[in-house]
This record gives sequence, structure tokens and C-alpha cells, in this order.
Amino acid sequence: MLRDPLPLRSAAAVAAVCALVSAAPATAAGTGSAVRAAETCWATHYGPQPAGALTASGEVFDNNADTAATSLTRSPQLPFGTLVRVVNVANGASLVVRINDRGTFQQTPQEPKCLDLTDGAFSRLGGSLDPDAGHIVVTQEVLG
Repeated sequence: MLRDPLPLRSAAAVAAVCALVSAAPATAAGTGSAVRAAETCWATHYGPQPAGALTASGEVFDNNADTAATSLTRSPQLPFGTLVRVVNVANGASLVVRINDRGTFQQTPQEPKCLDLTDGAFSRLGGSLDPDAGHIVVTQEVLG
């Protein structure tokens, strides 16, 4: 009579459950929505804007706020109000910005532009406005 290798079956069951859990997308605690992994790209800044300019969301533009435009080349587009953690790769400075505008800037594989930050946010992350460095390399993580 053959003995049933219960420890082997248990180990196989645990391995199968672990494989299923690790293959499932991560979710934000209690929200059920998938958390997106951080991606590396270039963040630019608006530069001078006329007084009273409106963002695509209809807000009055504030060049010192922690807000940003998301690239029109991004698919899918980030909805207005989305919070994004932005980290400057060069110095580790980070902040959370809110998406309230759409950019018209283009990106290429050599220039993967993702965000157009206000001048204030760009400066707080360590970007140089004078002389203008043009962009900083950042990681961005969609928080919700």
C-alpha cells in the first residue's frame, strides 16, 4: 500500500496559492484599484504664463502650486485631480502634485516627457529655472 504524501501535497498547494497571489495586481488598501508602478521620465516646467490663464480643467493657473499637466501622448490620460508622487532622480527630492492640465508636449523614446510642472514645483524638486535646465529626470507614481 502506498502512503499519501500529505506534506508534498500541502507544499504544492501553498506554492500554487503563492503563485496566484504574486500574479495578481497590487491594490491600494481598501480601494480595490490597481497601484501603478513608478516610471522614469522627464519633467519639464511651464515657464511664464499670462495673468488669468486657465488650465484645461478650468482652474486659474497658479505657477507656484504643486500641480502639473500630463502629456497628451500618455495613454491612458490621467484624470484631473489625480495625485502623482514625483521624485527627482538626481537628488531624491519629492513632492505630490495634482493633475489639473493637459500638455501638448511630445515625447520620443529619447525624450520620454511625462509631466509639465509649475515653475514652483519644478524648483522645489531641484530643477533650475535660471539658467533653465529644460527638464529633470523623475520617477512618477500615480497615487490616486
